[in-house]
Amino acid sequence: MFHILVVDDDKNTRRLMQAVLEGDGYTVTTACDGEEALAVMDREHVDLAVLDIMMPNMDGYEFTRTLRAANNELPILMVSAKQLSEDRKKGFLVGTDDYMTKPVDTDEMLLRIKALLRRAKIVSERKIEIGDVVLDYDSLTVSRGKERQELPQKEFLLLYKLLSYPGKIFTRIQLMDEIWGMDSDTGWETVTVHIGRLRKRFESWPEFEIISVRGLGYKAVKKI
Repeated sequence: MFHILVVDDDKNTRRLMQAVLEGDGYTVTTACDGEEALAVMDREHVDLAVLDIMMPNMDGYEFTRTLRAANNELPILMVSAKQLSEDRKKGFLVGTDDYMTKPVDTDEMLLRIKALLRRAKIVSERKIEIGDVVLDYDSLTVSRGKERQELPQKEFLLLYKLLSYPGKIFTRIQLMDEIWGMDSDTGWETVTVHIGRLRKRFESWPEFEIISVRGLGYKAVKKI
């Protein structure tokens, strides 16, 4: 059972968020500002925070900055009436993981929370599981039942990146910069070559597929 901390100085907003989240099966604790939220975290384990920005005593920016300065990687979803791009940029610069503007679409919020929790699990466990398929970051292996393949580092990192964000389209340049590094002399064509190798390796595996998106790049699709 995931434990979510809702931090907002508006009592009605806290009640609404709590009702929505508990209705989706989460355990919920609320706080009225950043200082109270830190006190909650001192006594309880929290898996994710849904955080307002404009609050007394300690606002959302300061709360996030405080956590990140202490190397606390708690997933944070900022939810704010602030809609300017500068406000969103500031949120990401201090360390938030995602940002939504009020009024909040609660269905979208639940989807974003699920995505953040899934990514946090991937980061902490350094594994991705898709049915019987397991990608193990530490050993650079992909296994399925008794079958186990150890991949070259770049191939593994490419597949791990795509499957960390199923359905998300990545351009060749994005993948090139992240996997090979911005200073690499290797051309983006090498991404295409590595994608081809991955497809060949796992063409008989029904759990996932790497799809080309014409004119854009690639995405991984989970089939189960």
